[in-house]
Amino acid sequence: MEASDGVGGRVRTDQVEGFLLDRGFQVLLTAYPEARRVLDYDALNLQPFYPGALIQYKGRFHRFSDPWRHPIDGILSLLSPIGSVSDKLKVRKLRQQVLTGSLQDLYHRPESTTLQALRNLGFSESMIDCFFRPFIGGVFFDSNLGVSSRMFEFGFRMFSMGDTALPSKGMGAIPEQIAARLPEGTVRTGARVESIQEEGVTLQSGEQVKAQVVVMATEGPEAARLLGDNEKPGSRSVTCLYFETNEPPLSEPILVLNGEGKGPINSLCCPSSVAPNYAPKGKCLVSVTAIGNPDQTDQQLEMSVRAQLTEWFGARASSWRYLRTYRILHALPIQMPPVSDPTSRPAQIVRVSSSVANIIMWHRSSGPWSQAVKGPKLSSKLLVDSRLF
Repeated sequence: MEASDGVGGRVRTDQVEGFLLDRGFQVLLTAYPEARRVLDYDALNLQPFYPGALIQYKGRFHRFSDPWRHPIDGILSLLSPIGSVSDKLKVRKLRQQVLTGSLQDLYHRPESTTLQALRNLGFSESMIDCFFRPFIGGVFFDSNLGVSSRMFEFGFRMFSMGDTALPSKGMGAIPEQIAARLPEGTVRTGARVESIQEEGVTLQSGEQVKAQVVVMATEGPEAARLLGDNEKPGSRSVTCLYFETNEPPLSEPILVLNGEGKGPINSLCCPSSVAPNYAPKGKCLVSVTAIGNPDQTDQQLEMSVRAQLTEWFGARASSWRYLRTYRILHALPIQMPPVSDPTSRPAQIVRVSSSVANIIMWHRSSGPWSQAVKGPKLSSKLLVDSRLF
């Protein structure tokens, strides 16, 4: 039973005037183990980002590159004012640390917040503020870097082991590929569940659907509503604005980070410079990300974002045509310490009754891609193991 008009949840792509607008800036990390097993990467025609970033700092863009994949750019990055040379050498130590051992080993290491872990590794406050806050803060939608160090190390490991990519037809192509393998009629869209009973569920329309077992895989607040749980789990929000331009502000497929710590923009990119299908011929698409849900109207937010874009790219940004704003209120779970080991038991069952189970994944486990693509397999295994089915 899918409440919306299509599969994918938050991983959806809208077609607007020939542009492909993902519902919030999203990427696929090709190193995700389960994604590699489940998805057909060739059919998705994945287009990679440049492994690095341009960081806006003191009125200029400074390149920060992955030296293992772009050695020359990496050497040149040593001279940039983003952190010290010592900081950049510590990135090597961090990379070695996250790549050592298995994923299970990673989740059994001592845990702290990401901020404390970075300080323990000896990174300067300048390096943390200019690079890690906009980069890792943009991954987990937490500029304070309070996310678990285990989640940070898992994410950094995935970035180090593979590409950061976009499907040529948008991120929505991923759930569509998975759904296409299911027997016809397996998924019912536009079928919001209003309540759960012993014998099945009641839809918002009043229709009752009988089921031997009910499995919930939804965002935390909705799961709490259906379970009658007054303690709603927290979540991280993010806001994304899209603009149309005639000329790309960035001629390469690279992410831009705000290393200055001021203004509404955390990061931006040109999806059409990564995957050309994101924009009609002769046009370019700009995606701007602001962490959280700003206390402004869409028009007010657009004005403040455009003012900062003009600071970065000059007067030409004032002519970019605004397309749409997406406010994703429940983009990610909080993921503060402690975070359990998803490799040993990546979900847990809350027995609601003899025939109703809530599979806790999204709001009590790791991030969306590392767990969401394995959800059906895990749910089936847990139900069998628990003898609920």
